[in-house]
Amino acid sequence: MNYKIREMKREDWNRVRAIYLQGIATKKATFQTEAPEYEAWDQGHLKECRFVAVDEEDRVMGWIALSPTSSRYVYRGVVEVSIYVAEEARGNQIGYLLMMKTIEETEKLDIWTLYSVILEVNEVSLALHKKCGFREIGTRERIAQDADGIWRDTVVMERRSKIAGK
Repeated sequence: MNYKIREMKREDWNRVRAIYLQGIATKKATFQTEAPEYEAWDQGHLKECRFVAVDEEDRVMGWIALSPTSSRYVYRGVVEVSIYVAEEARGNQIGYLLMMKTIEETEKLDIWTLYSVILEVNEVSLALHKKCGFREIGTRERIAQDADGIWRDTVVMERRSKIAGK
């Protein structure tokens, strides 16, 4: 199946939220236990680089968005990545397509670091990030408990832009 990447629209929210809830249900994607309402989600994410992957019928099968990591001006080019793929579409390179589109666009926006915090048990997400040029910069051990009360580690990964002057 062919997928197209396009900008996320407000009308996509119900499907975006449903995919987020699927991720929550895996207990591997996030420590969150519920998805917010649109207004709260919208406020916490940058307006730029909100993308969805859609099938031939324009049905959202995955999404990606960025959040600021700090309100301090010096960190304006450092953002955290959120990426989710619908259960029925996993294994079809949707995450890769979304991530590569985001990398391309952030290079144009003077964003120099993409940052992700991934539950250590989420091997698929770790592999995706590595494939897209992220490197592991550390592990936060027993940082929080999941919905079942199990202490989990997270892996901190980042991708530095060409503009960062490595």
